[in-house]
Amino acid sequence: MEEKRILTGNEAIARGFYEAGGKIATSYPGSPTVEVIEKLKQYDEVYSEFAINEKVALEVAIGGSFYGALSMAVMKHVGVNIAADPLMTFTETPVNGGFLLVSGDDPGLASSQNEQDNRFYGRFANMGILDPSDSQEAKDFTSLGLSLSQELSIPMLLRITSRLCHSRSIVNLKERQEVMPKGINKDKDKFCMIPSNSRSMQSFMKERLQLLEERAYHMEINRLEELEGADTLIITSGIAYQNLKELKPKASIWKLGLVFPISEKKAKAITKGYKSVIVIEEMLPFIENELKLMGIACEGKRYFSYTGELNIEDIEAGLYEAGLLKEKKNNISKMVETVPRAPLFCTGCPHRPTFDILKKSKAKVVIGDIGCYSLAALFPFEQSNSIISMGASMGMIKGVRKAMSLEAADEPLVAVIGDGTFFHSGITGMINLLHQLKAEENITIVILDNRTTAMTGGQPNASSGIYNFNEDMRVGIKPLLEAIGFNRIKEINQYDYKAAAGIFKEEIDYRGLSIIIANGPCALKYNMEKPHYYVDPKICISCRSCIKTNCPPLRMIKYEGIDKLKSSIDKDMCVGCSVCAQVCPVNAIKSSRELKEANDSDN
Repeated sequence: MEEKRILTGNEAIARGFYEAGGKIATSYPGSPTVEVIEKLKQYDEVYSEFAINEKVALEVAIGGSFYGALSMAVMKHVGVNIAADPLMTFTETPVNGGFLLVSGDDPGLASSQNEQDNRFYGRFANMGILDPSDSQEAKDFTSLGLSLSQELSIPMLLRITSRLCHSRSIVNLKERQEVMPKGINKDKDKFCMIPSNSRSMQSFMKERLQLLEERAYHMEINRLEELEGADTLIITSGIAYQNLKELKPKASIWKLGLVFPISEKKAKAITKGYKSVIVIEEMLPFIENELKLMGIACEGKRYFSYTGELNIEDIEAGLYEAGLLKEKKNNISKMVETVPRAPLFCTGCPHRPTFDILKKSKAKVVIGDIGCYSLAALFPFEQSNSIISMGASMGMIKGVRKAMSLEAADEPLVAVIGDGTFFHSGITGMINLLHQLKAEENITIVILDNRTTAMTGGQPNASSGIYNFNEDMRVGIKPLLEAIGFNRIKEINQYDYKAAAGIFKEEIDYRGLSIIIANGPCALKYNMEKPHYYVDPKICISCRSCIKTNCPPLRMIKYEGIDKLKSSIDKDMCVGCSVCAQVCPVNAIKSSRELKEANDSDN
């Protein structure tokens, strides 16, 4: 009997890879695709890993494919930028074992620094591109992509979006089909991409795309839903199709599953009988451009935004403007506005005292990086002047310092990078700091070592094994930096606020290059929980020094019999990090352990 489950798009991709006989699956954790590898770890038949970065993840998957195993690399859209170097050459070679690259695009920038449309990456790299619209298709297209890749010797891209990654729908499950690896193909002319070999592979890439285009003509995943008497054809793909269907437009719909290559012969045959053709797609005009290159008259971005998600209201508004709907029934203004809530560091997060100290320091320029510590750019800390991409802080701070040196500006500079980001792509920038750096140039590097990839759910990184012996990578950042050639490295415990503040002052004042490694476990990942703290309102002077540390359990309240607002601590949220007590100038904040001990002694 066929089994059915409600799965997210991510879970469905994992299941599709398993069912297809997939062997090697790799990733670097990044929203919205983290869950794919998390789910694959439950299947013993599949080797899966979170690699040190997306480039390495892709290379591991390429290696699996090179051996003839069905392989998959999963990453968020900006991760493909990191992996682009091997990708652009790998796609020249034949595919020995079916290969699928999953790109989690992020329309609307729910958790990303840009909104790039990776369908263009797939086209650029001469890959076939599949665009599922629900969880069932996410599973089916994963299997189909691997099958097409194996059969036509072409690497395939499965493009999925944040909404589809996390939304749920019913999925029909199947049994796993074992596919045995073929072993390594030792044809050096096809797999050693030196110029003399690569030249001939340019035609090969074109030929296999032509084969895929011919196959697209008959593909059931590109389906025409005809409406009798309609003179308008809507062409769409992905989750926009599901939102479009809610509106029941008086138009035929050509729903594409394979968005590149599009069969030109099929496209011209289908569009020929319609007066107007409208393309509905999120982000950039990819399908629209492909059709126009074929000489097919169509409109898309004239009516629909090139940025953000296309929800039902957006599509309705576009179709109304295009004259396809006579009225708009969905009024988004009817939605109830919720109270805005700023993102915060978790309770007990070791990054909070670090940025509180930085805010009170002489550092006027702080170059930030990608991680949960990116929140330091927001109120109340506001301690990042720039956030660009993973590891960019290490190169940027050198550029800023050199530009300032040319102008004889010598104020201190600080760059902050997390441990996961340091291992991901910060090491090379760190090494480059040693090149042509003058002894008196003031640079302070702060490495936040909480020994987990906290922002995406606590996946391991190269230093996680130091805290958690279940992890097999135990790279110490300090000995690594010493081996590279750095000689001024200080380690601190951020929870020892006074000592940490002293070291920060000393290193920021130091005229030269210095490194501070802030060692503090992720409170959420490692379940930090010590006796909670409480406020004695009779001692509290309402100075708000504790409140300014921005810890969620802290707030100002009205105590009975006291007119002035005093600080308080929610004991159910407090994890006992003690930072608030350390910044209190009058010792009004105390540990519940002290209270318990005092009560016990009285009894």
